[in-house]
Amino acid sequence: MSPFESSNIDFKSLKKVVGPKSDLKSLSETCVSFANAQGGLIVVGVEDGKLEPPVDQKIEQDVVNKTISRLRDLTDSVGIVNPEIITHENGGQYFKFIIHPSTRTIATTSTGKVFVRVTDNCVPVSGEELTNLAAEKSAFQWELVSIGKVKLKDADINQVTYFVEQIQNSKFVSDFIKEKSNEEILEFYQLINQEGFLTNLGVIWLGKANQRARLSYPLTVQYIVYNDFEEKIRKKDWHFHLHNPKELLIEIEKEAVELNYTTEISSGLFRKQIRNYPKEVIRELLINAIAHKRYTISGDIFIEVYPNRMVITNPGGLPLGITANNILHERHRRNPHLIQTLHDLGLMEGEGSGYDLIYEKLVREIKPLPVIESSINKTSVTVYSGVVDKEAFEILEYISQHFKLSQKEYIVLGLVASDKKILSTQLSLKLQLTTEDRLRSWMGSLLEKSILTSRGIKKGTEYLLNPTLFSQSRLNIAPTLKTIDKEQLKHLIIEYLKYNGERSKQDIHKHIKDVELNDIQKCLYVLVEEGILLPLGGRKNRTYKLAKKK
Repeated sequence: MSPFESSNIDFKSLKKVVGPKSDLKSLSETCVSFANAQGGLIVVGVEDGKLEPPVDQKIEQDVVNKTISRLRDLTDSVGIVNPEIITHENGGQYFKFIIHPSTRTIATTSTGKVFVRVTDNCVPVSGEELTNLAAEKSAFQWELVSIGKVKLKDADINQVTYFVEQIQNSKFVSDFIKEKSNEEILEFYQLINQEGFLTNLGVIWLGKANQRARLSYPLTVQYIVYNDFEEKIRKKDWHFHLHNPKELLIEIEKEAVELNYTTEISSGLFRKQIRNYPKEVIRELLINAIAHKRYTISGDIFIEVYPNRMVITNPGGLPLGITANNILHERHRRNPHLIQTLHDLGLMEGEGSGYDLIYEKLVREIKPLPVIESSINKTSVTVYSGVVDKEAFEILEYISQHFKLSQKEYIVLGLVASDKKILSTQLSLKLQLTTEDRLRSWMGSLLEKSILTSRGIKKGTEYLLNPTLFSQSRLNIAPTLKTIDKEQLKHLIIEYLKYNGERSKQDIHKHIKDVELNDIQKCLYVLVEEGILLPLGGRKNRTYKLAKKK
């Protein structure tokens, strides 16, 4: 038993249901949150983070019966089933029960409150989010429904054989699954139901073209290329339902030649070809579009390629609880069985959305982070081909050859190298982090290895590349004033005004171009406070000059 809570399991202390501190009301909210997502398991009698119940803990059947009865009274449209007392090998006892997902109605508490499970949290839902939840209800269960009543014997036998062979040869699948019969494997992956009919998911993977076409909203894709004037110059579509998801992915990658274009950059005596879009980024975004598409609404997946960017759009907004500002960390699935199948076939990560990989591959080539836009009907992701910052790229190449870093460390390093210096608050924002502690875990050993240096304290902390390291590397990197120390910047401003007389901050910025205007303004404030400079004029037209020495 895993000691950690997740999107489909929750641990509760026995004190939650018995004794003076019992709180069945909050437990009922957890039940509602599971029912409005994909169901789950509640374990009572094991503390969160523990592997086992207390040694001397005993559970009376009457406690279980009263708990289940009371939870049913406190909830509406929540299926609470299979309560069972378990005796752990240490002698202690706990009990567990299953929450079924509510397939057609929104589950609520008896007081009318609505909650949904997002990762390991019970999140309240209200207002506009209720509309999204109602739309998600059918999406949650779409995979398991069998509308066409297609028998397994009527499916494409070649697809059935090929699918089973891939599962049996996959390094991501346990021997326990591989040793099952063909039908048991298909049932395990929810491709057939207990009556032997193909589910909607089964039709997508194993069906014939005419069977896939009879799905309400089958998997269809359009690939469109535009010129500089945003005029269509090439189009390819997949509307004939000839491929399962894996075959379709391979066909798209083969057809989308524009996504394989490269840019040449010089690196010393050599020239290096850099892809406009890293191959791994294309694969992850295509898989995400297929895996998280809402199959209960009409619409194609669109892949639009412009001279400077690629936009992938799929029907349906982001899953409930996921936003553009937390997608790097949240783990919530719309089509969990499809995602599990794609993972076991080696096509995508089992957890999350793969955005950590997307971030890593983009920042390692000093490309902009993806731009994500989502509404109730669609989600689009824009990736820019960008112009590689040659110097920053060489820095990351040098570091990759001399240091072994984690994925998180590479992401942080790429963001710092791209900006030359960055405030901790700005870095946290780009990494979608909420606390300083979490930022430290992403920084890893970058400071200890002297790859990065820091200056300032708390929210004023800045991170920048360590100039000493790169002076030793013999890289041909031009110096920049962007990372200049504040005392050195103050000296430059004083020297400029000494020889040029009264000047505005804009004049100073033109002279010291690499330094951000905001940093110049801060230095001017300090110099005025120290009595070194005199401000003249109003705020809009303010100028500065050296104060006369007394």
